[in-house]
Amino acid sequence: MVHVSFLESPIGWLRILSNGKGITEIKFVEFEGPDDPDPHTESAKTQLREYFAGKRSSFTLKLLPEGTKFEHLVWQELQKIPEGTTTNYGTIAAKIGDPKASQAVGKANGKNPIAVVVPCHRVIGADHKLTGYAAGTHRKEWLLKHEGALLL
Repeated sequence: MVHVSFLESPIGWLRILSNGKGITEIKFVEFEGPDDPDPHTESAKTQLREYFAGKRSSFTLKLLPEGTKFEHLVWQELQKIPEGTTTNYGTIAAKIGDPKASQAVGKANGKNPIAVVVPCHRVIGADHKLTGYAAGTHRKEWLLKHEGALLL
């Protein structure tokens, strides 16, 4: 069974999905819908509210995203990027043991199903420019500024 909650954030609605065992997806959406929450989605809503209020810098949620072994490896590495910092695709590729895999890292980053909590927004281009973000670069820029990674 899929459980769903919606949260209005400063940069748009978030849809939070759980399979009853953990969070499977957090995505920006254009609208809210009916809630069918469970303890996982409610905990995610609480922690995300605290994050957007500037009272939380890390999350303690059980995450169960669907993806390949490589995608999971990349998503795990993303969770190690400290708040207020950024990195690039090449650096992540090197950290997972394949320095030539920066394009594959970029694809896995783009497939990240758990926005904000798995901080794919902290990955920028090697030239220090904001690169694509599935939810829009305006949201990426907002998140980085919120975390103190970009000058206001």
